[in-house]
Parts: sequence; structure tokens; C-alpha cells
Amino acid sequence: MADSLGGAQRVATIQSSSREIIPGKSRGEQLPDDHSIIPVHNGVEVRGVDLDPHTRCIHYHSPTDVVAIKMKCCGLYYACKDCHIALAGHEIAAWPRSEWDQQAVLCGACKTELSIREYLQSGSQCPACGSAFNPGCRKHHHFYFEEEEAY
Repeated sequence: MADSLGGAQRVATIQSSSREIIPGKSRGEQLPDDHSIIPVHNGVEVRGVDLDPHTRCIHYHSPTDVVAIKMKCCGLYYACKDCHIALAGHEIAAWPRSEWDQQAVLCGACKTELSIREYLQSGSQCPACGSAFNPGCRKHHHFYFEEEEAY
């Protein structure tokens, strides 16, 4: 570990051989020490700040915060919009309605990928395992998905 900014913030240097290389970040670029990338399955990874095995992050960590979203802008899963802002280095782009059949939502409990449409119509519950999703996430859908119609 190295100190950056005169020790004001602990940071980790990304190494070229590490699985923690984040697209958009160059080799040797400094990232916060608490960033995480967790492998899920079949090569799928979730990125975020201080992640647990169920994709909860430092920003959202209640028992029902078990959803990760594949960002339209980069095609990578992040635990939340705030983790994307902290780590990605680019703006979030919302998924257009015409692409809501794409698998872009991950249940952190059972690791099932859902289409956006399946997620939005799920009633805040994973259709595969029954785990509850945080219903408060609806307040943030506009960051990820083109304004929804009533569902």
C-alpha cells in the first residue's frame, strides 16, 4: 500500500496482473483501498465499494440490498450508482425500454441474472429464489432505466 496526498487517503495501486483492473482505469492508477470486485459465476463480476458476498456495498447494505445492475454505459455490474460514480470514471447511461429484455440485473442472493423487465415486474422479490429486494430501490430506477411505464 502507498500513501497518497501526504497520507490523507490510503490507496491501492492496480497491478497489470491483478483481476482488479477496472476498465477505464490505467495500469498504476490509484483507487480507494476499499474498492471491491467479487466474482459471481460464469465470468460475471460485481464491482463496488466494500462489497459483501451478496453485493451489498458501503452505500446500501440492508438485508434486502441484494441487487447489482449491469450498467448500460460500460456493460459491467455495479452494486449501486454511487459505487459506479466512485469507480467507473464515466457517466451512467440508462437502459432504453427497447433493451429491457437484456439480462442486466443480478440477484446477489442466488446469483441469477434477470432481464430488466423481469426485475421491474418482480414485485421486489427474486423470481428465482424468492429473496426480497429493497423496494426503496424504485427511487433510483431512473438512473439505470429509461423512465418506466407503470408496471
